[in-house]
Amino acid sequence: MIKLFRFVRDKWYFIIMIIALLFLQASADLALPDYTSKIINVGIQQKGVEDAVPNEIRESSMDDLFLFMEDEDIQGIKEHYSLEDDVYHLNKINNQEREQLNEIFGIPMLLTTGLTADSDMLTSLKEEMQVPEETNLLDVFAEMPKDQWNQVLEEMSKEINIEEMSDSIITQSAVKYIQDEYIQMGKDIDKLQSDYILTSGVRMLGVALVSMAAAVSVTFLSCKVAASMGRHLRNNVYRKVISFSGNELNQFSTASLITRSTNDIQQVQLFVTMLFRIVLYAPILGIGGVLKVLNTNSSMTWILAVAVGSIILLVMVLFVVAMPKFKSLQNLIDKLNLVTRETLTGITVIRAFSNQKHEEQRFEDANKTLTKTNLFVNRSMTFMMPIMMLIMNLITVLITYNGALAVDAGNMQVGNIMAFIQYTMQIIMSFLMLTVLSIILPRASVSAKRINEVMETEVSIKSPQDIQRPSSDIKGSIEFDHVSFGYPGAEENVLDDISFKAKKGETVAFIGSTGSGKSTLVNLIPRIFDVTKGAIKINGVDIRQMSLKELRDRIGYVPQKGVLFSGDIESNIKYGKEDATEAEVEKAAKIAQAWDFVSEKPEGIHSAIAQGGSNVSGGQKQRLSIARAVAKDPEFYIFDDSFSALDYKTDVVLRRALKQETGDATTLIVAQRISTILHADNIIVLEDGRVAGQGTHKELLKTCDVYKQIAMSQLSEEELSDE
Repeated sequence: MIKLFRFVRDKWYFIIMIIALLFLQASADLALPDYTSKIINVGIQQKGVEDAVPNEIRESSMDDLFLFMEDEDIQGIKEHYSLEDDVYHLNKINNQEREQLNEIFGIPMLLTTGLTADSDMLTSLKEEMQVPEETNLLDVFAEMPKDQWNQVLEEMSKEINIEEMSDSIITQSAVKYIQDEYIQMGKDIDKLQSDYILTSGVRMLGVALVSMAAAVSVTFLSCKVAASMGRHLRNNVYRKVISFSGNELNQFSTASLITRSTNDIQQVQLFVTMLFRIVLYAPILGIGGVLKVLNTNSSMTWILAVAVGSIILLVMVLFVVAMPKFKSLQNLIDKLNLVTRETLTGITVIRAFSNQKHEEQRFEDANKTLTKTNLFVNRSMTFMMPIMMLIMNLITVLITYNGALAVDAGNMQVGNIMAFIQYTMQIIMSFLMLTVLSIILPRASVSAKRINEVMETEVSIKSPQDIQRPSSDIKGSIEFDHVSFGYPGAEENVLDDISFKAKKGETVAFIGSTGSGKSTLVNLIPRIFDVTKGAIKINGVDIRQMSLKELRDRIGYVPQKGVLFSGDIESNIKYGKEDATEAEVEKAAKIAQAWDFVSEKPEGIHSAIAQGGSNVSGGQKQRLSIARAVAKDPEFYIFDDSFSALDYKTDVVLRRALKQETGDATTLIVAQRISTILHADNIIVLEDGRVAGQGTHKELLKTCDVYKQIAMSQLSEEELSDE
């Protein structure tokens, strides 16, 4: 998989943007639970008062608080407040300074509240000090000597056990003090509360919009990167397959190469999309959530560990069960494509032999196997979501139970529990996203491996580094110099010690029984395969030392089975020479004896050709294939039994026209019919891959028994005697 990421290097700037946007999205998502917590804690429970730091406080109230502070703390407070009209106003401060002030104000406000409200501590102090019940103890404490006051303060702290009080209780008492202070100052507490909730809600909405915009941008950019990668992969796989020789094509079935070029690349593309959207985002969200949880309340982190451990165990079980099936899916798709392709290609033969039921059963077997495997995988994965939701709900119950105990003990606030639940769900969701990826990863991994197999296959036939070019003085010369050939892995050679020469304008024909190696021999010339031994020379240069493009540009090749491409007649004839004029196309069609049926069509050379030439007959397809080679005006013609679908009359007329119009070209003909090669300059008779004889028709009748037997099977005694 990693090897394929070289195809996204040109989009590195998009990847950087995606990572930056993911951090922005994670920051926004992780900020939302904090806003929820503040709305509950501050907006609802504390009526808009955030902490123990008052924005405004009366001078008399501040003096009461100063009684419980050290001189250093008093000085620090006065530096952050401005006194105007007997009211202290808070100056602009940063978060760190606010935290410091919160710690300073907390305990004094707690003690002041205890001394001004009807409490057991207040009654006890008055009895101990023997002062009337209506006496304000704060006024008494203000007049006390410093040492005596410190002693009283120490006793008060011991009585209410301040050291063991949680920060939450101290903050709540301080908030109550500030609320009472604001009421005394004539402030509208309800408006303060609604303003805080509204402001927090608007900020929360803004953060949610930022998260949404980042998520949409990441999805857009991820799809763009993945689509670009898919395009590059398809182009490279296609170019690689096009460069394959017969040796490499034998390693892969056609159906498999199609699957690798389409479905496999689609799987990798989907994985890359999910990679940037999930794989990178999940760790950012998960780690950020853990840090936020630790800041919220570290005493419940064990619950988080239980949740993560449960999810990891679930994913491991699913992997063990489903992974083997994931690996077999692509091979099963290959098999289904193979059966489908064979059926559609051979539909005529299937109908002729009335074998539709057999082919339907073959398809049904392949389809059923693929369906069963898919169902097994999907059913395995259907358990994941319900179990994951069960884990999430159980964790929520566990957090709520432990949180309720903490709230009851005064160690937490309700909003903190809500935030903890949300952060925990975000962490679990990050793992859930990774598990969703685990569904895609196995198939993508298998697909990537299959794509790499194609990409890393070494092409055995390619242009040499030191290219040799034939001399411009020599043209049309071809020589087989003791050529032998055997297919890779075969025990015996298909061709053994083949030698002959052909000069410019000559016609060399090959004839022999089926399987004698005729087509294999001519396929060695354009280097469909490379010779095992010996050399083939064109114009005096070994074809293995020539550029593949230059070699094949010199050849006009007509295969045994006519091949046409979807388009029109003109595009098919111009396939070897795109700049051919309409007159040249017409001339080529006339030489190939195709003009008669082409001119009869309403649109002439612009008539459509269906995929594979299915809308023309076999003979018409063969003639158009010959016209394509003629339009190229090559130096060498190779006809691999290309006249077999033609009637005798058309065959004779076509060969005569070819001889007249392409007399300067060297022609190599593979034929089954003696009549096709009667006038060849050199006829090579092949038997079991060896030369059984060569010469003209008359010479071979006298010197080659194999040729004579073929001639006797095709020609009458009268025709033989004439010869």
